[in-house]
Amino acid sequence: MSYWVHHPLYTLGMVYLLLVVLRMVFTWFPLEPGTPAAKVFHYLYVLTEPYLAPFRKVVPPIGSFDVSFIIAFIVLYVVVSYLLSLVRI
Repeated sequence: MSYWVHHPLYTLGMVYLLLVVLRMVFTWFPLEPGTPAAKVFHYLYVLTEPYLAPFRKVVPPIGSFDVSFIIAFIVLYVVVSYLLSLVRI
């Protein structure tokens, strides 16, 4: 495996990308308040909303589809990849 796969920056970036994807998946299903899934969604919301909110302000939804998740995902992936290219040995 390459060095950058084991770099902490890569790991943190990929974990955060996973959190963003999980939040997107949770929005597809109705959640009952008080259930374990609702609690998980709450934590995902608290962790990802500071990052996703600015995208939602700039990118309007298309119908009922929130495109800001896709834009935020791509931007975060590009930033993590760029930063990894800077620290690569």
